[in-house]
Amino acid sequence: MTITEPALPVGTPTHRTTTAKAMVEAIALEMERDPGVVYLGEDVGKYGGIFSSTAGLLDRFGPARVIDTPISETAFIGLGIGAAVEGMRPVVELMFADFMGVCLDQIYNHMAKIHFESGGNVRVPMVLTMAAGGGYSDGAQHSQCLWGTFAHLPGMKVVVPSSPADAKGLMAAAIRDDNPVVYVFHKGVMGLPWMTRSERTLDEVPDGEHVVPIGKANVVRSGSDVTVVTVSLSVHHAVDVAERLAEDGIEAEVLDLRSLVPLDRDAIIASVSKTHRLVVVDEDYLSFGLSGEVVATVAEHDPRLLAVPPQRVAVPDVPIPYARPLEQAVLPGPARIEAAIRTVMRG
Repeated sequence: MTITEPALPVGTPTHRTTTAKAMVEAIALEMERDPGVVYLGEDVGKYGGIFSSTAGLLDRFGPARVIDTPISETAFIGLGIGAAVEGMRPVVELMFADFMGVCLDQIYNHMAKIHFESGGNVRVPMVLTMAAGGGYSDGAQHSQCLWGTFAHLPGMKVVVPSSPADAKGLMAAAIRDDNPVVYVFHKGVMGLPWMTRSERTLDEVPDGEHVVPIGKANVVRSGSDVTVVTVSLSVHHAVDVAERLAEDGIEAEVLDLRSLVPLDRDAIIASVSKTHRLVVVDEDYLSFGLSGEVVATVAEHDPRLLAVPPQRVAVPDVPIPYARPLEQAVLPGPARIEAAIRTVMRG
């Protein structure tokens, strides 16, 4: 067993920081590099973002480039789309993924389709950022992940970082991309003291420019017995479980997808080809989502790769409960992940 980090050139200088601060580093570097990069959304200026996603940017770049907007998601996402079409590279914060419902027309019928409808002549190089995830008793309207919904709608790339280094690298890649990119950050990986869920939310990040290619998964822990495919906070849970199971002789490989669109299907198949057992962990809803897509990827390639039926650990098809015991019961926490791994190992 080994713990594998994203490959960096030997001797790369690094510093230790949180996911939230790593995101800000990437945004600031891109704003310095390209004057067309602007950031807009609710509470992103003086407040610094409710999840510290823009802390300090207003002081560095001023209110012309870090823009507090009214509480009108349809309006400011439309503003971002227009700016992108005219040649800028806006980063637009939706705040909570759950709020997609009030502005989905702008996201799906405009941001995601303009390039196609123009015959490829018009680009929309914008990043739509948002917080996702439960575990904090935020209730049914502030606790969903919904990255599977964005991934289901064609025309947008979708990235979901799990670590500070990936948060920085994927943000830089997203801002530079000529396509609309949905950048979803889980509250539990941001490294904020009042909501930290893993010690790995504070980690080494490369100094200066750092770009992680969109569409490349990362083996964060290698193993030979079972593949655990997952994203975001569930990566941390899966690694914790894998370390405990290693004491029982079970070596789990943990694959962090990092991107849902494009989906690194080759990495999924390569890992399952080695382990022949599959567990998919996803904090999004179970039905019609990422977990089914990963299983289908393996089955359509070669169902004989699987020695036993795969297991899926996801949120059942119910709204996220407010009551903490109920919320913990539906989330894909360590206990459910361990049970699923032990199930496939018994097969």
